[in-house]
Amino acid sequence: MGDVAVGARSGHDGEEHRGRPVESAESAADSALTSGSDAGAADDGTAGRDGDRGADGTDAPKKPRSFWKELPILIGIALVLALLIKTFLVQAFSIPSESMQNSLQKGDRVLVDKLTPWFGSKPERGEVVVFHDPDNWLAGEPTLKPNALQKVLSWIGLMPSAEEKDLIKRVIGVGGDTVSCKGTGPLTVNGKALNEPYVYPGNTPCSDDDGGQFTVKVPKGYIWVMGDHRQNSRDSRYNQHDKNHGFVPVDKVVGRAIVKAWPINRWGTLPVPDTFDQPGLGDQSSAATSAGSLTAAPDALALAGVVPVALWRRRRAEQD
Repeated sequence: MGDVAVGARSGHDGEEHRGRPVESAESAADSALTSGSDAGAADDGTAGRDGDRGADGTDAPKKPRSFWKELPILIGIALVLALLIKTFLVQAFSIPSESMQNSLQKGDRVLVDKLTPWFGSKPERGEVVVFHDPDNWLAGEPTLKPNALQKVLSWIGLMPSAEEKDLIKRVIGVGGDTVSCKGTGPLTVNGKALNEPYVYPGNTPCSDDDGGQFTVKVPKGYIWVMGDHRQNSRDSRYNQHDKNHGFVPVDKVVGRAIVKAWPINRWGTLPVPDTFDQPGLGDQSSAATSAGSLTAAPDALALAGVVPVALWRRRRAEQD
């Protein structure tokens, strides 16, 4: 009986001992199931938060921003770029008169290179340049009154400014050059005659009127400019009484006109004419030598006449 009793207790105890691991295993299993369910809930939550994941788990492309939201940004960038281009690269100008016919017509739009002067480039003979009014050359000329839109467009460089007093002419002489007009021409630079096919048909290179006849030496840091429509251009010739004597300071030059941009049927470049590439045109000393020889000639003739007379009088004195 004792043995049975002991055995019974032992068996009962064994069952109790054996039941604990089972409960632990069941608890672990329950815990594992719960963890799995939590992970699934987390996955579901993540999927719910992302929402834009594709079926393959990759991110779907984001919805593009509305065009109307991007439009102000694009306009702002365009305005900044236009302002930078106007300030440092090129600017549009309108031709206000017939003084540059037929190279340029009234109403043409030209693009002016403003970049190269920043790197020390100076105006050269034959170039068409835009420059600020040196000394009231435009006195009496009518001034347009732009509206608000035109002011904005001119400020960013898409339209010429009506408030700026600018002129456009062709460079004939640079610092150190001697430029001369006699009779009806030809116009000469440093003693070299210019062949000027760009002069308006029916005009003569030089005009026989007050200011049309001249011989000038261009100072350093200045240029001498003339219009292609010679009989209809108030240029350096007719401003010789201003403070610069008709010369244009180089620092007043905005830039070189390089392209006729509008109207489209007149599109084209504005190259330097071949006549300004002729040999010897840049020899400024030749013109000075010619002028010097003309000045010295009367003195030489006088000396040649005085020497024989002095010798004759000396012989007479010795004989006496």
